[in-house]
Amino acid sequence: MNDNNLNIVSVIMAGGVGTRFWPLSTKEKPKQFLKLFGNRSLLQTSYDRVAGIVSDERIIVLTNEGFTDLVREQLPEIPPENVIGEPMRRDTAAAVCLGALIVRKHFGNPVIVTLTADHLIEPVDLFQQTILSAARMAVETGALYTFGIEPTYPATGYGYLEIGEKAHDSDGIAHFHLVTFKEKPDLKTAQSYIDSGRYLWNSGMFVWTADTIIKAIKTHLPAPLDLLTKALEQEGAPGWQDALRRAFEPLEAISIDYAVMEKAADVRCVAGKFVWRDVGNWLAIQNYLSTDGNGNYYHGRLHSLDATGNLVFCENQDEIIVMVGVSDIVAVRAGHKTLIARKNRLEEVKQVVESMILNP
Repeated sequence: MNDNNLNIVSVIMAGGVGTRFWPLSTKEKPKQFLKLFGNRSLLQTSYDRVAGIVSDERIIVLTNEGFTDLVREQLPEIPPENVIGEPMRRDTAAAVCLGALIVRKHFGNPVIVTLTADHLIEPVDLFQQTILSAARMAVETGALYTFGIEPTYPATGYGYLEIGEKAHDSDGIAHFHLVTFKEKPDLKTAQSYIDSGRYLWNSGMFVWTADTIIKAIKTHLPAPLDLLTKALEQEGAPGWQDALRRAFEPLEAISIDYAVMEKAADVRCVAGKFVWRDVGNWLAIQNYLSTDGNGNYYHGRLHSLDATGNLVFCENQDEIIVMVGVSDIVAVRAGHKTLIARKNRLEEVKQVVESMILNP
């Protein structure tokens, strides 16, 4: 799918550490590099989704500086210089700012499609159609666009977008003016959002022109813009990575939603009808595993007795797991590491893993 009238560059943010997917995800190889679904990693499938509408030389990947070689290994199609290593984590505002400045320097004022490397999206053709619809209107209106997802249940693990008046409709893809961003709610609040019909899940994906997002950052968060603009003078030179480090060190860790999008004048969203999942923890992959008919999902060789509603994942698919008399358990084996947790406490895995990193 392509649109010859559009000038598009894609920026893929791939700097996460994936602590919730321990023990398969490690600090040396976090979840975006794992092949959880077939023979392509999450990063590679993110590339696959935009490769049909953006040429390889116009795809930029922002990652942790320790992962640049791994990105280049998994995405050999992308020019090596298009893989940018951030020296430290400073959340999405810094990443978006850096990506926009690099894009403007090399490509002028194209439409930037900003994606993340830890989503599952299908079908791809509908996703691409939605991207192109948002891109056309971003050029025409100068609005900052985000992607909202029509919710299918009252999720407490996602942020929400409150939509206002419909702004546009293109081939069944609805565009809305955005009223406000909402943080992850409790179950009662999430249900009220669903019942109102005015809320979409916040996917964390964006479409805007380079000039528009840079102008918005300059208005609402000028410090990163100034520091990163100066660092960019060293791009391609031996001191490039050191310049980036000096620019990143004083930056506040803050999301682009909170720093810019909530304050900007014209923010809109497209309502995505494609299937979208943020691969946030082990339950996100449940429906892609084999099942035994008792609500147990598994990757490996599972034998069970009076066990229901469990999820088992073995890195070595020949490994055998036996479960007797347990329910709603997640069991993951990778190398010499094992995770055992109740499904309703998976979010706490992150706390334990972060503690292990600090106190190995």
